[in-house]
Parts: sequence; structure tokens; C-alpha cells
Amino acid sequence: MAAGRDKVIHLLRHLQRASCKCPAHSHTYFQGQVSGKTTEYAFEMAVSNIRYGENVTREVGMDLQNLGARNVCVMTDKNLAELSPVKAVLNSLAKSSINFRLYDRVRVEPSDKSFKDAIEFAKKGQFDAYVAVGGGSVMDTCKAANLYSSSPESDFLDYVNPPIGRGKAVTVPLKPLIAVPTTSGTGSETTGIAIFDYEEQKPNSHALESYTALPYTLRSPCPTNPINRPAYQGSNPISDVWAKHALRISAKFLKRAVRNPDDREARFSMHLASSFAGIGFGNAGVHLCHGMSYPIAGLVKTYRAKDYKVDHPLLPHGLSVVLTSPAVFSFTGSMCPERHLEAAEILGADIRTARIKEAGLILADTLRKFLYDLNVDDGLAAVGYTSEDIPALVNGTLPQERVTKLSPRAHSEEELCGLFEASMKLY
Repeated sequence: MAAGRDKVIHLLRHLQRASCKCPAHSHTYFQGQVSGKTTEYAFEMAVSNIRYGENVTREVGMDLQNLGARNVCVMTDKNLAELSPVKAVLNSLAKSSINFRLYDRVRVEPSDKSFKDAIEFAKKGQFDAYVAVGGGSVMDTCKAANLYSSSPESDFLDYVNPPIGRGKAVTVPLKPLIAVPTTSGTGSETTGIAIFDYEEQKPNSHALESYTALPYTLRSPCPTNPINRPAYQGSNPISDVWAKHALRISAKFLKRAVRNPDDREARFSMHLASSFAGIGFGNAGVHLCHGMSYPIAGLVKTYRAKDYKVDHPLLPHGLSVVLTSPAVFSFTGSMCPERHLEAAEILGADIRTARIKEAGLILADTLRKFLYDLNVDDGLAAVGYTSEDIPALVNGTLPQERVTKLSPRAHSEEELCGLFEASMKLY
């Protein structure tokens, strides 16, 4: 038996040495050590139930009634509280005789302080179900309120990922949460992730990132217990399907949806694309664009996004992500060029005569054209940053290991500086 096992180990190691090292093709053979398992050997698929269709928001009251909910927390922000989506939810709850309390103090681009305010409200309310009506900020705040009110003895940093927090696994039973997304971008309704700006440590395209993320077989360390397997696991065959489908829908409908808000087919399609992308990145994860986006959004000085009614400087999450995307994908293109070329083709590039070594540059140029057509701000300089801000932006990126470690290409602080510098101007 021992001799047979040794032969198997020898064969696996031989196949590993002989296999293609490109991350895009490294699913083929087991990448970890047979003994010790230093890299991952499995991936998991977790996704929320999804209901899609015109006017399904009217069913929320019946859903909560079916769940036996008696005391419901509805979370939103002050702007949305006056609009039809929230009114539709509240009318549905009233029609089904569901008792509820409304929390409308969600901060657009939440911070740890705003999270804690919502958590305190949830603890005092002793709710048995939650409804989030809004974009990613509302849904993420509601997730945090649900978690910490269900685990009232926990410290805030217990469930925050390292190196900032302790990264404890969630083992407490959570209350039902129904998310009613009002935007088409975050995909937060499909994930178990909540994002916030941790103010104490402020340093003085979702589908695209998940498709080009480090393959799950190369992620380390391998968990000693499946409960410790992270939500963001690296690209995998199932997430790949959702990510590419979201890219195709976005390529077809995004410009239409932006240019004509009354284009119902485009708006409906982008709503689905957001959920599809969420399924993809909710399991595969994202990488450098997101890791760099957090300090970009968190260190904003005076910039206030058009059409946002807020009382503080605001650089929305989506904008903070896409501003570095040309530089990032130009940088990562050499590691999985086939995927970069495929993504560029989906987004409209003609790759028939493309050379493989130019994959990153081709995708970068394709993204620039896409962003230009959508009238996106011309780089970090256009939203108030200068080269003098780069050290602070790099320092703000370094703790974002939850996502930056999934980059298919390793990066140094000096290379991060270069990426921020290259993102100062896009066109």
C-alpha cells in the first residue's frame, strides 16, 4: 500500500511540474502538496435565493408572513426613504399586517461609525427579520446589523477580515434578510460580504476582476477546517460562467442604460447583470481594482459625485473601482493573457490579429474606450488626487489583503505606486 501511494504522489508531482503554470490553466492538476496542503484544493459555491420580475417587491410582506416574522427592521437611507421602492415595501408590510420599524440613517459609502449606529438600533429593536431597500451601502449596513445583533457579545473587529480585524468565522444563527436592490452595480444582494470605511485606520468592473482573479487552486493557506474557507476563494469554473455572462450583458446594455434611463430593457438587463456578477465575485472574489479603490474612496477630499444628495465628500464605490482598471489589467495581463483577451473581445475589441503578449494592453485600451463613452471622470486627478497623495493611497491599499492577495500577479509597494500614477489620467 505504501509503495502504491508513493507512486501516486510521484505521478502527481510529475504532472504538476509538467503542467502549464499560467494561472488561467492551472486548474488542471492539484497544486497543493499532497501532505501538508499548503494551497487550496476545493472551492464552494454560496449564493442567495434570487427572485426577479416586475413588481415582485410587492410580495415582501407575504414573504415575511410566510417566515413567521413578527418584528421587522427595514433599512434604507434618507433619500430613498421618500422614493417608490421603500414605499412599495412599506405598503406590502402593512397589507400583510407585519409590524416593522424603519431605520433611514444608512450612510452612503458606510463607515465603521455608521455601521455601529445601525447595529445599536438593531440590538435595541430585537428584530426577527430584516429588509434592506437600497444600493450596496444599505444592503451591507443591514448585513452588519443582522450579524452583530445576532452576536451581541462580539467585538466589532471580531468579524472584520485580517489584518485589520480577527476574521472569526460566523457560527451564530442569523435572522432572515430580504434585500431589495435599487441600483445595478454592487451585486451585494447575492453575497455575504459587507464593505465599510474603517475611519480609525485612514492613512494620513466586478465581473472582470473575478474572472481574472488568482485561481482557487493557487490560493494559500489551505484551510485546516472548511469553516475557515474564505468567501473570496479565487476564480473557479462556476464563478467563471457567471462572470462572463455578466460581462456579455454589460457590453450589450450598459451604455444604453446610462444614455437613456427610460430604456426598460437595458435597465432590467443591467439589474440582472449586477446579480450575475455578484454570484461570480461573491465566491471568486475581486483583486487589485477593489483593493486600490478603498483608499481612493476613503481619502476623498472635496469631490462629490454628481446627482448624489449627501452632506459629505463622496466618491462612489463603482467609480473608485473603475478609475484604476486600465492600469491594473495592463499590469495583470501577462499572467493569464487568454482571459484578458477574451474579456476584451466580450467588451467589443477585435482580437483576431492580437498578440498574446499584448493582452493586458488590449484590455486596458478597451476599458478606456468604454469609460470614455460613458463619460467617466478622467482619472484620479479629475476627482481631486495628485502624485503627492500616492504614498497615502498605497498605505491604504496594503491592509486590503482580503482582495489584493487574489491578484494573479504579485505586486510590490513600488508597483502599486506605479499603478496609482498611471491612473491619474485615463484618456
